[in-house]
Amino acid sequence: MSTIIHNYLSSLVCIVVLLLVGCDQKKEITNQERTAENDSILNWIEKSYSVAFSPEDQEYWLNRAVEAADRHPVDSTKLKYYSQISLRNLRKKDSLGFRETSATIMKLASAIGDSTALAEAHWDLAAFNKQHFVMDSAYYHYGKAYNIYNAINDDFFKGRMLLNMAMLQADIKDYAGGEIRLINAIRLLKPLKADDQLFKCYNLLASISQELGEHQRALDYYDQAGVYANNLESAYYSVHVLDNNKGNVFKSQGLHDIAIPLYVRALKVEKLPPSSYARTLANLAESRFKNGDTADVKLQLMASLKIRDSVGDLEGLALNHYLLADYYLITGDTSKALHHGKEAIDYSKKSDNNKRLLEAYLLLSRIDSENAMAYSDAYVKLNDSLLLQERKLRDKFARIQFETDEFIAENVLLAKQRQLWIGIAAGVFLLAIAILIIINQRVKNQKLRFEQQQQSANQEIFDLMLTTSQKVEEGKHDEQKRISEELHDGVLGQMNGVRMVLLGLNKKSDDAAISMRSQAIEKLQEVQEEIRTISHELSDAAYQKFHNFMISIRELVENIRVASQIECEFTYDHDMEWDDLSGEIKINLYRIIQEGLQNCVKYSDASLINLNFDADETNIIVLLEDNGVGFDAKKVKKGIGHKNINSRVSKINGSWELESNPGQGTKIVIKVPVVRSAHHTSKQEDQMMKEEIIE
Repeated sequence: MSTIIHNYLSSLVCIVVLLLVGCDQKKEITNQERTAENDSILNWIEKSYSVAFSPEDQEYWLNRAVEAADRHPVDSTKLKYYSQISLRNLRKKDSLGFRETSATIMKLASAIGDSTALAEAHWDLAAFNKQHFVMDSAYYHYGKAYNIYNAINDDFFKGRMLLNMAMLQADIKDYAGGEIRLINAIRLLKPLKADDQLFKCYNLLASISQELGEHQRALDYYDQAGVYANNLESAYYSVHVLDNNKGNVFKSQGLHDIAIPLYVRALKVEKLPPSSYARTLANLAESRFKNGDTADVKLQLMASLKIRDSVGDLEGLALNHYLLADYYLITGDTSKALHHGKEAIDYSKKSDNNKRLLEAYLLLSRIDSENAMAYSDAYVKLNDSLLLQERKLRDKFARIQFETDEFIAENVLLAKQRQLWIGIAAGVFLLAIAILIIINQRVKNQKLRFEQQQQSANQEIFDLMLTTSQKVEEGKHDEQKRISEELHDGVLGQMNGVRMVLLGLNKKSDDAAISMRSQAIEKLQEVQEEIRTISHELSDAAYQKFHNFMISIRELVENIRVASQIECEFTYDHDMEWDDLSGEIKINLYRIIQEGLQNCVKYSDASLINLNFDADETNIIVLLEDNGVGFDAKKVKKGIGHKNINSRVSKINGSWELESNPGQGTKIVIKVPVVRSAHHTSKQEDQMMKEEIIE
């Protein structure tokens, strides 16, 4: 029994081993087959191009490549296969096949997260639609490609997409939109030194400017394009293009004498493509016969026509027939002009060149007088249709741009959301720093408030000192006046009485009495004169102008000069009784001057400050000026100092003006009505009495 079990287990093990070996062999074969199939896919795609096979065989090999690529796992290799298949369909002008493979590429690129491949697929679709004149779809796919390149920060391809979009906008005469695209493209491409793309951008900008009739601007852009053309490997061809285009600018203005040498120089460039040579030759011929030179013009136009016919240039053929029709019309051969005009219409329709078709309709309306109305109607209908179509396309472009902007806005919003959490973390850190700054600022503010309080206290002390000094001076003046009155009314009066008595005794006739009385009278007269002199001196001293207010102002100016090392000049009207002004005027004027001097020191960067007090019977005029840096008085923000001056001037019913300009210093003019103190009236009365006494 055990032997049977042993044999059974041995057989089972052998079967399992054989199965495993068989699976490995099958797996090895599958990998080998897949490698061979991978190599075959590229080989089959190459065969689909080969002219050695018939179109049916080419289609067979392409279908095999598509079937094999479809079986391949989803990866970058499969994406590469479909890219090659898509390119084959594009070159073979298989529109349906190209669209199908493009859709497959987009799905594959999205599945594996290949943004570059997805952008290239949109780019290819845009180029395909442009080739088939589906402008709105082309614009849409260029925009999609731009968005992808924008998301991956590829400035070079962003710039190229903007250039492609601008070309489409120029085709539908959306010149303003095209210029905006080109300027943005140039901003992206300049730092990258993408000379080829920059050449194309400036060349298109020049073309747009020419369409808008801005000829000088177009020439400037062509010159800028020439700067980048010189850095290209194909500089010779780029220079040819620029000379031809510049010639077109002058030709459109009727300046054929300037255009012709440019065309001639452009034709001298070697290795030109036949189509480029034929184009410039036709332009040269047109300028020559429009300039009155018909020699060899027909030969040049026919030579250009022959070249364009040989290369299948339908647009060029339309232009050449148009030019020949115009040439024959000018030379009087109406029959040939009509023939070439009809040919121009035929080729314009074949090449979908509506601009040339419109020109041909207009020309034929001049050539064929019998059918002129029909050609004019055809022109009007086509022109209206084109205007409507261009308007619709511009509207579509605007909607596509709006959707693109919305897409960009959504991406910006997502980016902001991603940054939000980073911002929160940074905010916590900054909050801690802000708390420290706040604490430090509070300490500084407390210190500043203490200094302000100290300054306020100092100002109050000064006000008290100024008031006290004024009271002392007033008391001194009153005391001097009182002594003067006592001497005059008391002592002098008594002396006069004695003198009168002596004069009465002097009538006695004896010699001794007469002699003694005469001496006494003389002595009394001397005393009288001495007292009169003392009285006059005391009275003068009582009314002398001590100018205590001006002394205070001078000390303020001197303190500022010493502290700031700024030269200060102080002048005032010495005939004005400044101390007779009311205390309110003196205190407020002192504060205003103090504020003005401090501002000069802080902000003016001056080397000289002038302060002048002047007055007449009704007004006081104070001028404070410096030769500092000045400022724009209309734009400067009014601070606390400005408000304080305004408040103090208002308190004393005055007015003030501030004059300043950058680099011309600053001037403050204050005008205040004269208001005298209460004791001024009594002083005037005392002065009148003094004058009577002296007399």
